[in-house]
Amino acid sequence: MTAPGGDEFGKLIAERTPRLAVRAIILREQRLLLVNAWPGADCDLWCAPGGGVTPGHSLPDNLAREVREETGLAIEVGVPCLVNEFHDPASGFHQVEIFFRCHLANGALEADCRDPEGVVTRHRWVARAEMKRLRSKPGQLAEVAWGGGLAYDPLELLVR
Repeated sequence: MTAPGGDEFGKLIAERTPRLAVRAIILREQRLLLVNAWPGADCDLWCAPGGGVTPGHSLPDNLAREVREETGLAIEVGVPCLVNEFHDPASGFHQVEIFFRCHLANGALEADCRDPEGVVTRHRWVARAEMKRLRSKPGQLAEVAWGGGLAYDPLELLVR
């Protein structure tokens, strides 16, 4: 059965539906892996590795794929620990991100971190004290990474 309007209806719904993304909280020796995907280092905003969800695949499978694409690292995906959402009122873009606690898979070393897909322009492993000097999103990232527990970071404006 086709919905009224066929493809047009589907496009309209897709445009108004928040994009779902997954991100990894990876700590190694009390350092958190952060990435920057802005071309030419044009932005100083750092975030956890991850990206958009492909329908038909589990959230952990999507996250393992995204981290591998952005860093070359194999991970073991653990439990969810943070939900973050942001939007851009000008474009209508709205994204919901689910963060999972992750560990490097056996044999993976932080030195192995590279971007085979050419998406991430920079990556770094940061200590908690360094996080205070970096611009990062979401706002509760450091607290969740080192403090444990669960968090929800409510709708915020998209920053660049």
